[in-house]
Amino acid sequence: MFQKRYYYLIKFQFLGYRFHGWQKQPNTKTLHLMIDRTMKYVLQNQSFKTLAASRTDAKVSAEEAAFELFLRDQPLTDLVQFLDDFNANLPQDIRALSIQEVTSDFNIIQDSKYKEYHYIFAQGEKCHPFCAPIMTTILEPLDVALMTKGAQLFEGKHNFKSYCYKATDNGLYERELQKCELVENELYTANFFPKKSYILRVVGKGFGRHQIRLMMGALIKLGRGEVDLDFITQSLTKESVVSIDYISPASGLILHKITF
Repeated sequence: MFQKRYYYLIKFQFLGYRFHGWQKQPNTKTLHLMIDRTMKYVLQNQSFKTLAASRTDAKVSAEEAAFELFLRDQPLTDLVQFLDDFNANLPQDIRALSIQEVTSDFNIIQDSKYKEYHYIFAQGEKCHPFCAPIMTTILEPLDVALMTKGAQLFEGKHNFKSYCYKATDNGLYERELQKCELVENELYTANFFPKKSYILRVVGKGFGRHQIRLMMGALIKLGRGEVDLDFITQSLTKESVVSIDYISPASGLILHKITF
């Protein structure tokens, strides 16, 4: 059995476009695989284990994510030097931001206070191909004003069963979103971005599988005129039998911040 003796919280960021999420999978390039491969090289013969704050879908990116490092044999003697060595050997699309020692009672999954996600999208035009890793493009025009009203309906405490992929009757779907708003994008910029793009900003403690992408999918359907605001309202009730049939592309989703 792995005995944990030294504990470290590492925050990092990554472009997820070429990764199949966090969890290790056979013959597949994942974030966990690359993190552990680099860690093994940097730590040499030191026994270690890593655990992420949450799983990540394929192609989802992060401005600030986190994982915990468990060491068995000896502590890190120089955290600054370790961070430099770790970054020097990580692939270009992953960067460690910080490292701090934590106590044995720290739980990286349960101790996260909230996560803030951003979903970036543009509409009504074909965008530059360089946008593809972090922005979703909807070719037809959308009613963004109506989508803005729809986003506000998700804020607060609701039943999100309709927004959980392959939901069962036994899940816990009562969740609270501290913030859900659709705003113009002034945060992410590049000279090849369209003149106007938008961010769905969502803040909460925890989310169901594909929840934000399903929420974004419902808002896109709202912007297309396929559903109305009452549909969104009804879909958030305990009695809802609605099944959202459109999951928005993963590459527009970014974990912006995680707070412990």
